[in-house]
Amino acid sequence: MPGTEPPFVHPSAVVDPGAVLGPGVKVWHFCHLMAGARVGARTSLGQNAFVAGGAVLGEDCRVQNNVSLYDGVVLEDGVFCGPSVVFTNVRNPRARVPRRHAFQRTLVRTGATLGANATVLCGNTVGRHAFVGAGAVVTGDVPDHALVLGVPARLAGWMCSCGERLGVPGGDGSRACAACGARFVERDGGLAPAAP
Repeated sequence: MPGTEPPFVHPSAVVDPGAVLGPGVKVWHFCHLMAGARVGARTSLGQNAFVAGGAVLGEDCRVQNNVSLYDGVVLEDGVFCGPSVVFTNVRNPRARVPRRHAFQRTLVRTGATLGANATVLCGNTVGRHAFVGAGAVVTGDVPDHALVLGVPARLAGWMCSCGERLGVPGGDGSRACAACGARFVERDGGLAPAAP
């Protein structure tokens, strides 16, 4: 069964003792996973990815080339990080002032997408199935299913769980996905599946 095989680690990658890799994980060229890093089943780490000891990746994530996941970064299941996505973990870094005590958590919820070269500042949450456009800079929390674009990132629409942009609300106030037919309603500042 796919995803139950042992992890694959490319010979050029470095996986320190104490890193935990789930079944079916793929670690590609020149990656480095530190002791304590946790990577869920079937997750793929592209070339030159870095995972710190205090980072956690869920199952079925796709982390593309040149992404560094520092202490405090948590990716839930099914998160996509495009090439060169940037995470931070300190709000006010200084080279000569230790700030390890000031690391902040960054949470990317289930099914979210972070486009190429997007930056997510620490201390924020990217909601379930949200979509952060390429090059956007996230400076605050992103609601579930939100499409955010720009610098700083601003709400520009809503996204279906399948990854398609949702249109305007219909007569009943719900938004339907033209691709898969799923329906959503606005609730608590975000989008949620409509009742069947």
